[in-house]
Amino acid sequence: MMRLAQDLAPGFADAALESQAIFRACMNALARPARPQPLETGLMPPPPLTPELAGLALALADHEAPLWLDAGLRTPAVRAYLTFHTGARLTEDPQEAAFALIADAAACPDLAHFAQGSDEYPDRSTTLLIALERLEPGHDLAFAGPGIKADTGLTDLGLALAPLPADFRRQLAANHAAFPRGVDIVFTAPGRIAGLPRSSQIRGEA
Repeated sequence: MMRLAQDLAPGFADAALESQAIFRACMNALARPARPQPLETGLMPPPPLTPELAGLALALADHEAPLWLDAGLRTPAVRAYLTFHTGARLTEDPQEAAFALIADAAACPDLAHFAQGSDEYPDRSTTLLIALERLEPGHDLAFAGPGIKADTGLTDLGLALAPLPADFRRQLAANHAAFPRGVDIVFTAPGRIAGLPRSSQIRGEA
């Protein structure tokens, strides 16, 4: 165990301070959907786990919040890093996951494959943490819903996101249609983050 700990990449330098900062950034991103904002972390996790995904996992996951990893993240180094620094159980069943880490966004499973919660307990759903190469304001997808007009005065906000599955627009529409059930999504890219809760609707969708 001592040798394993020595071989692992370090976690937060100040666990309390850094985890609280990332937790607040995540909650702020979900409360103000579709608005990219900074997410800085000094983490250097084993690839293909990105610093942003690692920071979110270390801030959000614990022994009561199982993690699901996509195929690229299921390496011994990544698994050891996450279990050691979070204490979370890794599950291969997306229906069990409190958080799902997606490093290969283009191959992300259908959102319906993850825990959807229920009308009585909508919080018993999976939050997807998805690493992207491109995350910025744009016109690829426009969103409307709670938390958008209140702060911006705009009826919708747009994001440019890449890469994504070919049918991701359909998946998002179906996810919103199931409200209050459904998954929440936190997109990441180098140095930034944006939230997309299930309450957000693709502009122009019924």
